[in-house]
Amino acid sequence: MTDRSDGPIGRLPEHLLVEIFIHLPVGEWVQIACVNKQWADIFQGDCLWQTAIARNWPSAGLRKRWPGPIPRGSARRRFQALYISENLVPSGGEIDELVGHTYLYLKEQLERPAMPPSSILHGTIIDQFIACGKTGEKAHDLASKIWLAVIDGLEENEQTFLLLKHLAREGEFFLPFPYSRSYKVLWRVFDKLFTDFRDCFSGADYHDALSTAKSRFQPVPSTWLGH
Repeated sequence: MTDRSDGPIGRLPEHLLVEIFIHLPVGEWVQIACVNKQWADIFQGDCLWQTAIARNWPSAGLRKRWPGPIPRGSARRRFQALYISENLVPSGGEIDELVGHTYLYLKEQLERPAMPPSSILHGTIIDQFIACGKTGEKAHDLASKIWLAVIDGLEENEQTFLLLKHLAREGEFFLPFPYSRSYKVLWRVFDKLFTDFRDCFSGADYHDALSTAKSRFQPVPSTWLGH
């Protein structure tokens, strides 16, 4: 996109620019913010994000803040959380802002150089949902969906390969329900390793990972076999 700062649109007041921007596809916002400094500042501020939340999710501003370790954060982060809840994490049509914030929290924690044990992350997520009034069963279901959505959204690069290997090696801890981690999540970790990242394994690493998988799943899929 070219610099429009000297044209008619560049002379519009900020509140009109905000109204224009929020009606454009979200996927174009990064490009729009790069046009000039004024537009970049608009996307850095809270006004655009608050307006976008009010337009897309009018009831979001009426919800009370929740207790627990996962905060709501800025208007921009709230928009991201609401967008994720609506588009990335299946929730039966219900838009739950906390689901989006939990997705962001888990993704950020998994990307840290010194990642906390996944059992600690999982327990934090379960505690957060229970603190907000979810039943143990609902908390377990939501946590599993969020783990799966985050794992599926990871880029195919070396960092993701190392992360998935780490998660596979961590194993399972014998924790009571609802803190027990989903079978589906561990399965997805191994499935991505043996399908998306098969060529990244050395021979010894592959056989070690396959041995670990066989100790947890019987039988293993034929697509996991053969390095």
